[in-house]
Amino acid sequence: MKNVYFSFSQSLSRRSFLKGAGAAMALPWLEAMTPAFASSLASQPPRRFVSVSLALGLHAPNLNPLETGRNYTPTPYLRAIEDLLGDLTVVSGSSHPGVSGGHNAEGSILSAAPYSRNAAFKNTISLDQYMAQRLGHHTRFPSLVLNTSSNNSPSYTETGSMIPAEFSPSKLFAKLFVADSPNQQNQQVKRLKQGQSIMDIVAGDAKKLQKRLGAGDQEKMDQYFTSVRNFEKRLDASEEWVRKPKPKVAMKPPVDINDNDEVIRRKQLMLDIMLLALQTDSTRFMTLHLNGNGGTIPLEGVEEGYHNLSHHGLDEDKIDQLTRVETALVKTWGGFVRKLKETQEGNGTLLDQTNVLLTSNLGNASAHDTKNMPVLFAGGGFRHGQHLAFDRNDNYPLPNLYLSALQRQGFETDTFATSTGTMTGLEMA
Repeated sequence: MKNVYFSFSQSLSRRSFLKGAGAAMALPWLEAMTPAFASSLASQPPRRFVSVSLALGLHAPNLNPLETGRNYTPTPYLRAIEDLLGDLTVVSGSSHPGVSGGHNAEGSILSAAPYSRNAAFKNTISLDQYMAQRLGHHTRFPSLVLNTSSNNSPSYTETGSMIPAEFSPSKLFAKLFVADSPNQQNQQVKRLKQGQSIMDIVAGDAKKLQKRLGAGDQEKMDQYFTSVRNFEKRLDASEEWVRKPKPKVAMKPPVDINDNDEVIRRKQLMLDIMLLALQTDSTRFMTLHLNGNGGTIPLEGVEEGYHNLSHHGLDEDKIDQLTRVETALVKTWGGFVRKLKETQEGNGTLLDQTNVLLTSNLGNASAHDTKNMPVLFAGGGFRHGQHLAFDRNDNYPLPNLYLSALQRQGFETDTFATSTGTMTGLEMA
């Protein structure tokens, strides 16, 4: 690239761009972006969280080792990613307290909100959105919520509303990396300004009402005003991002895979774009959910539909076919983790600052059982290379892992959902 000049005599802005030949390219995080007087925490690369969830679980005997601790014998699924075992922790014997309901418990994967078919249900905020709500303003997109085939997701707002997922790789790529025309930018800013004016009206009406309220309601209104101000700040930040150039990447715009049976290829395509989103610091919080629909996945030796195979009833032939499918799913997830590990950032790698979770609401899809959820947890500065085995009959609270992830992000909180503390045995590196 010609005519590109940069002075590193002083720290770079986090919003710095390389400019030349009429183009602009956003920079990823660099050590030079840290002021010399910054605190040790501020001098670290940003921390991130990625969740990949499966609607149909993983066959536990193929995933969970027989031995506990660090010197375990890898199972078939773990042998597929054996080079990464030092970078991840296998957790067995854990689940979300109070969550049942089989497939319908998908909404609780990341919120851990107690769910039962026999009771009225209102979801709570999911782990990714808890993080994005507080730290998402640092990037163009506070979070990305994705799926491979529908808008279903495990990501929920603080009011318990599901955030619809983007399931088109081409639309996701365009949102992240294709420059908007001036007219498109103006339309976006117009919509944002309309939103701001609405908030102004709401705030004005609320102030009039507040004069007639008692002390308890006054406090509630103060909390409401805080929410209004925070929302307006997010609108201001969004307008600022609209005018900034999107990052340029080497990847060609993807073509959507329309075949619903191509679960593995669809997942791989989404993960490729997710990696670019992290590398360009377009977002730091992402979820990708795989539904249990579709027909026969085109893999050698697989002759039945994925959903049907997951309900195998201990049929050996079905389990053999399911093993082929799930091995491919684990390999694809492992490939994403491996690329994070291969990407240098600061004095470490992208994986050092990124927690990557693989889980499901179903521990045994064949029985629609939500206990003993499958859990692989990689990266993010924890001391990995172990199997944390808890009681398979009296499960350990998986929200404790979520609390550990929150504290690793820097949140000063002692609880998340039904957690009882941070996860036993999961230590900082």
